[in-house]
Amino acid sequence: MSSRLEKGREILRNTLGAEYYDRRASSTNDFNAPLRRLTDEYCFGEVWGDEALPPKIRSMLVIALLAGMGREQELGTHLRGAINNGCSVEEIRAVMLQVGVYCGIPAGVGGTRAAEAVLRECKLIP
Repeated sequence: MSSRLEKGREILRNTLGAEYYDRRASSTNDFNAPLRRLTDEYCFGEVWGDEALPPKIRSMLVIALLAGMGREQELGTHLRGAINNGCSVEEIRAVMLQVGVYCGIPAGVGGTRAAEAVLRECKLIP
């Protein structure tokens, strides 16, 4: 196993949590294994593993990008990761406002709704 793959899996586990990682690992099969290896090695090992940006900033970028593209299922996963990486409620709110301005109000509204659901689930807002 490459060190980049191992590093990526460690970052993935730290960012998205052990429960998510274990559930993902146990559901890996012949069909989805190549894509998962690609994301583990290159997305997390290569890109997230580059120390030019800290995990918290990477999380804010990812949630902005996912909200801007309307990818709300993945957004929920990465919102949990952003919380794990130290993003505050105020920072997540600020990211969603930025999405609304630069990507359009519908993207900002969708991202805000996804964020509210995760923040409530994590008991960070009422």
